Amino acid sequence: MTDALELNTLWEDFHRVVNMTSAELAAWLRVLDAEENTEPLPDQAGPETGRHVLAILQKRRTDLTDDDIEFMLDVVDTITEQLDVYDEPEAEDDHRRHQLMTLGHDPLKP
Repeated sequence: MTDALELNTLWEDFHRVVNMTSAELAAWLRVLDAEENTEPLPDQAGPETGRHVLAILQKRRTDLTDDDIEFMLDVVDTITEQLDVYDEPEAEDDHRRHQLMTLGHDPLKP
């Protein structure tokens, strides 16, 4: 994907479906991996997918790699499919909400 218009559209789509800020996502990833007496280093917290979303949120559009672009396409597709298949989860639907939050989308966020 080298077309500037396609990249702009992907950038906007990614930031539309990823509705958590980089600070919110980083905090979530640390909470997700925290244990009773330990907490992981910030750059090692959470699953690889969550860390990749966080890395993209911290980049400028001009710094995206081909790998970032492919990953962004996957994230947009995954979140969109999840939101199309199901209604927005209720507060009690923790498992599904946590899966989406790992990709940077908090379904309970306005």
